[in-house]
Formats: sequence, structure tokens, C-alpha cells
Amino acid sequence: MVEGLNRKGLLLGFGAYLIWGFFPLYFKALSSIPSTQILAHRFVWSFLLLLLVLGWRKEWKTLGKLLEDRKTLAIYTLAGSLLAINWGMYVWAVNAGFVVETSLGYFINPLVNVLLGVLFLREKLRWSQWLPVGIAAVGVFYLTIQYHSLPWIALTLAFSFGFYGLVKKIAPLSSLYGLTLETMALFLPAVLYLTSQEMNGMGSFGHGTGILTVLVVLTGVVTVIPLLMFGSAARLVPLWTMGLLQYIAPTCQFLLGVLIFHEPFTTERLVGFSLIWLALIIFSTERWWMRKTPQVVYK
Repeated sequence: MVEGLNRKGLLLGFGAYLIWGFFPLYFKALSSIPSTQILAHRFVWSFLLLLLVLGWRKEWKTLGKLLEDRKTLAIYTLAGSLLAINWGMYVWAVNAGFVVETSLGYFINPLVNVLLGVLFLREKLRWSQWLPVGIAAVGVFYLTIQYHSLPWIALTLAFSFGFYGLVKKIAPLSSLYGLTLETMALFLPAVLYLTSQEMNGMGSFGHGTGILTVLVVLTGVVTVIPLLMFGSAARLVPLWTMGLLQYIAPTCQFLLGVLIFHEPFTTERLVGFSLIWLALIIFSTERWWMRKTPQVVYK
């Protein structure tokens, strides 16, 4: 089969980004729970699910050996901390009514990845790659001027995940082991935090409806499954294809924010977003044309 036309890979990639695109619906259903508790539950249940996966694959011994390498643990603890910033900001923003701005963060994330590659990895860019980065910067500057403040939610999401991707570039393990160590690094702090909330009478787990409790437990499933789908897809289709598929998620989030949650989308926002969309069109067209792109990692 011709590379890039692998149907299984395309379906897995499309499915992963589609799940991420509809995340706002899931976390809105958990809006009665404080975002910090949702974040903690996400790490707890994701880690437990990943342990089950490794147990099913009979790979616990391999995981035990990895725990003896301090350098590896340090890398994945840093990666897990960046995930905590990204996931925490995302959940809070969704439930605070900023779904449109979260979509902006993931729209500009590919361009942030390019910028970080230049700054930290000394990657060389063609002028056709600098152009969309510059246009996106103008878009962010325009939004800042219009609203008298930086779009800090979008920038926090974009840069936290950009730095996460940067750390993953030097990370030695596969996505399954890597995510296990990342969630393990935050597992104990998450458990301690949830325990303290419960002891102070502020805990939410098990105190709401049965459906709400199930949804909390399933935060592990909705976190792990699309990541594993993404990992499989990335091995089956070209990177430029994954680069194009990644825009499915922020597009869905944007449409949900405007059409379902009725968040304001003013003319000023339209102008700013249009500049960033133009940058992405140029960026994606250039990537498709060259067929040689860096891998982009998504939440």
C-alpha cells in the first residue's frame, strides 16, 4: 500500500483528533467538579489504566527496570509536569467558558513548535516557513491590542504543549512507556491532593450522581485511548498527513464554542483568527509541498 494511503492509519489518526475535538463536551459534563480535582483524577485513572495495559502485555518487569534510570525518570517527570499545566489550563478554560480560546491555542501550537525548534534545536527554516510564523504573530498581536491583554489561555496551551513536545524529542521511550512514567510522576501528588480534599469535606468523587462518578473514572480512558490511537497512526501514515489531521481537533473545538456553547465571536476576533488561519494554510501547504516536516505531538 502506498505510504500516506494506509486506511487503518488514517482512520486511527482521524479518530484520535476527533475525540480530542469533542473533549469540551466531556469536560463540560464534569463542570460541577473543580478543575483541579478533574486534573488530579485524570492523572490517577490514566496511570491505573496504563498499568492494566502493561499488565495485559506482561511488561511490568520492563517498567520496573525503567524506574532504575534516574535520568529517564527526570525527563518524564518534567514531561508530566508540562502535561499537568496543559491539561489543567484546558479543563479550567473549557468550564470557564473559553472553548474558543482553547481552540486558538491548538491552532497556533504547530507554529509554536516550529519556533521552539529554531530557538532550542537550532533548526533552519526556509523563508516560506518564517512567513506563516510572522503572520500568526501579527494575529496574536492584533488580538492583544483589541482586547488589551494577551490571549494568555491560548498561549499557555500552545507553549506548554510545545515544550512538552520539545522534551519528548529527547525522551528515549515509546509513547506507552513514556505516558506511563509521566502519569506516574503525578500519581502520588494527585492522590494526596484528592485525599486532602475529601478529608476537608470538599471532595466530589462519589458524592454526585452515579453517572458523574463513572465519567470521572473514565477520564483515564478518554485520555489514554486517543493517545494510543495517535501513536499507532503516526507509525502508519506520513508525518505531513498527521500534520494536516491535527487541525481537526481545534476546528471541532472552535465550532463547539461558537455554535453549541454560544461563546462571543466578535469581528475583532474574526480578524485575529483569520490571520492565524491564513498562516496555517500557508504553513500546511508548504509542508504538503515539501513532504518533509517535524512530528507534531497533540493532548
